[in-house]
Amino acid sequence: MKDQEIKFKSRSSNYSIIIGKNTLSSLPKKIKLLCPKTKKIALIVDKNVPVKFKKVIKKKLKNFKIFFISFNATEKNKSMKTINNYLKFLLNKNFNRSDLIISVGGGVTGDVVGFVASIFKRGINFVNIPTTLLAQVDSAVGGKTGVNSNHGKNLIGSFYQPKLVISDTSFIQSLPKKEMICGYAEILKHSIIKDLNFFNWLKKNTKSILAKKNKELIYAIKKSCQIKMYFVKRDENETGLRMTLNFGHTFAHAIEVKDNFSSKNTHGEAVLTGMILAIKLSILKKNCKEKVLEEVKNLYFKNNLNYTLKNISNSTWLSNLIPYLKQDKKNDDDKVNFLLLKKIGQTDRPNKFKISTSKLKKYCRTISQY
Repeated sequence: MKDQEIKFKSRSSNYSIIIGKNTLSSLPKKIKLLCPKTKKIALIVDKNVPVKFKKVIKKKLKNFKIFFISFNATEKNKSMKTINNYLKFLLNKNFNRSDLIISVGGGVTGDVVGFVASIFKRGINFVNIPTTLLAQVDSAVGGKTGVNSNHGKNLIGSFYQPKLVISDTSFIQSLPKKEMICGYAEILKHSIIKDLNFFNWLKKNTKSILAKKNKELIYAIKKSCQIKMYFVKRDENETGLRMTLNFGHTFAHAIEVKDNFSSKNTHGEAVLTGMILAIKLSILKKNCKEKVLEEVKNLYFKNNLNYTLKNISNSTWLSNLIPYLKQDKKNDDDKVNFLLLKKIGQTDRPNKFKISTSKLKKYCRTISQY
């Protein structure tokens, strides 16, 4: 399948997402075009990225002064301490705004490096090379950057668009199945919130995606990026419509924070759990029909994703999420803000369903029973 290019255009920025196998080859030419004054490049690379890719990038960028910085990409290292260390490095090496920072890694790496780029001298050139399926279909698109705090996930950050995103599917071949599932969760989410036809395609092609078949991978990545762009273009700074992309994430983020960002469960696995809980809550609020839940759960069972649902029948486990649900960044009062589903391909409007903690306790008991 040919390389695919998607162009993002908004009031504040324009950039391309290039998707395909071996798309790294386009990097030097693109840097010269987009960042013509760049002399120094800081490459902040997830330590799990295979050495062969680092060698390829180093060779491609031989005409620039390169600084490789290794990053242990964990949620616990997604912190202000990490940000300060990178800022000190850039200042010590006398980087200026015409130079360039490149993120090479998954979503955690992209969030951290993007945040550094956004605040270093009020904005330095930034290129994102996402190396995980999750990052390629979700976090590398839309300009969100940031770090976690003890109070919750992604509570400190900014909106900052890159100059370029290169999604090379060659990186995907080295990913373990757990990471493939992590990315697949966001692909599935995009279909559920926006595109019934894409959801039906996933029912037939999920196994091929998880098996890393390049043709299906490229299509799924492209389709996911297009869906996310639809929302981002209309609401770049997430004041309303873009919150639709958080479907299932209110529960998911609570699960992650409660588990202290344990490496045993990925973000995508938490999203898979969170989406089912959000659909159950949607049914409870008479917002969608039970057949929607059955259709989505059938897809989970067919593709051995049902292990992510092991806790949803435990009312105590659900109730214990409530303190963390209250800390979600979408909340703007003492109630918890949920995005609910109408049917596959359509959510309700953001900010419509705000639920008090006392009602949530009752709902948790009911949700656990079906």
